[in-house]
Amino acid sequence: MSAPLLEVSSLLMRFQGLTALDQVSFSIERGSVTSLIGPNGAGKTTLFNCVTGMYTPSGGAVHFEGEDITGMPAHRVSRHGIARTFQNLALFGGLSVLDNLLVGAYMQGRSGLLQGVFRTAQVRREQAAAERAALEVLAFLGMEDAAQLMPAELPYGRQKQVEFARALMQKARLIMLDEPMAGMSSAEKAAMTALIQRVRAQYGITFLIVEHDIPVIMDISDKIVVLDFGRKIAEGPPLAVQNNPEVIAAYLGTGH
Repeated sequence: MSAPLLEVSSLLMRFQGLTALDQVSFSIERGSVTSLIGPNGAGKTTLFNCVTGMYTPSGGAVHFEGEDITGMPAHRVSRHGIARTFQNLALFGGLSVLDNLLVGAYMQGRSGLLQGVFRTAQVRREQAAAERAALEVLAFLGMEDAAQLMPAELPYGRQKQVEFARALMQKARLIMLDEPMAGMSSAEKAAMTALIQRVRAQYGITFLIVEHDIPVIMDISDKIVVLDFGRKIAEGPPLAVQNNPEVIAAYLGTGH
């Protein structure tokens, strides 16, 4: 059996005496969809921030493809092959849809500041390749006609897909989605679910998802990790988690 793509080991995060994550451990297999659920304040976004370099954990370790990335700056984590979206839209409102995607590509570019200023041949080659890749991603999403639109001109669900597309442009092997279904209609949720499944099938990308829509999570996940007050209280396939008494008491409730 191959080594996990991502391994979180005894992760601890404290904020001025408050323990947001308390010795959380789990692993993610390549090509899988793992979901992270739990009540508000359980530590889900904090864990995302620790993995992606936005926070330096107080203890424990994060390994990606066998390499220790604990406390690594966010831009270096991105270059290693981890991309994320945010709970609230983080698109650049003053840039077109195409240019928003190009931001993701530039995070992987090699050209330096002086090369960019003087428009060297390498810069021009990288820009042309990035634009081709961005148009291919938009075609994959069925959004070719939106390339020159501003994000605000699109419905909310399509804006979420633009943010997802920007993560794809980073050539990530792990994409972390923070509440990708939040604020969406049923039709938009179905479209986003189908998109995740298509990307996984076609590109073999691994996903870690934080989401409150339990039916969506039960449908899309290979494994679910449940947090409560910063502790992991369950981990396993959807059906086992759904029937776990501690999870029912802490989060799902008897209605589920």
